[in-house]
Amino acid sequence: MKNRIELIGHYGSDETIACSAWTSTSRELNEDKRTRIPNLINMLWSNGHETPFEKAMVHFLVDTDIASHIHLLKHRIASINAESARYKELQEDKYFVPDDWPTMWQAKLVHYSETGNLLYHEALENLTPLLGRKRAKESARFFKAYNSQIQSDVMFNMRSFANFLKLRHSEHAQVEIREVAAEMLRAVKEIEGEPFKHTLAAWNI
Repeated sequence: MKNRIELIGHYGSDETIACSAWTSTSRELNEDKRTRIPNLINMLWSNGHETPFEKAMVHFLVDTDIASHIHLLKHRIASINAESARYKELQEDKYFVPDDWPTMWQAKLVHYSETGNLLYHEALENLTPLLGRKRAKESARFFKAYNSQIQSDVMFNMRSFANFLKLRHSEHAQVEIREVAAEMLRAVKEIEGEPFKHTLAAWNI
């Protein structure tokens, strides 16, 4: 199964960011000010005045392999909640298989993943009478492979989103998290009305 990204919401726009910056003088908007928004946003970002970008948000639902999830967790100024095998039984056995692997190695990974999933459910069933449901759930997950997929609710303000893209939408990032970042960026670019058009242009991404 491929990693999956869904943009489930956003708050604010280029105008929100500009108005935040103009708070130091006057937030009142007129047509003249609206025409100055692209230049203002570019100036703010170019000169490191990044606080106004924290006033707008993007919100995603993300299904990723555990390795990519760990990369997400490193961005501590993002807000992240994830499903937990400690508190729930993972009914759906989702796992990630890299597209660029040879077929033989993809098959080996599928076999390894499915074996782990079978052992997870077997351990859960057999350990529950011995250890109780809570302990069985939190310990049976040791059979889950590193490529197992979990779902996360991820929210960035636009300043932290830029930092995430700088580090993860990069040739130096692991392929899987780079693809996640690219899908997030694509989803934001495709928001109806292009509310962050000038912000994305200022980032030059």
